[in-house]
Amino acid sequence: MQFLKILFWCLLAFLAAVFTLGNWTSVPIRLPGGLIADVNLPFLLAITFLLGLLPTLGWQGARRWRLRQRLTACERVLAETRAAALVAPPAGLVMPGPAMMADDRTSSSGPAPIVS
Repeated sequence: MQFLKILFWCLLAFLAAVFTLGNWTSVPIRLPGGLIADVNLPFLLAITFLLGLLPTLGWQGARRWRLRQRLTACERVLAETRAAALVAPPAGLVMPGPAMMADDRTSSSGPAPIVS
């Protein structure tokens, strides 16, 4: 699988190099103030690609950071809740004592007799 990944990136780099060599022309760009800049087409395409990619990567990084913070907060609350449940059982929970356990053993021997 690693070989295919390397082959893919090499093929992509080769195609980019062929595109760059085939389109090495100057493109005039009109700037404010009547200035004209001559920029090579591959360089211009790389700049426009980065102008679109960098804000998206920044937004994605901020979103992942925020989700990571929320996950950390939820894990902290869960750990505190589990620790509190181990320290003190809920108020409605009745722990069986020795007397209740003895009653359970005698009543489980069979069905209760019907008295008429």
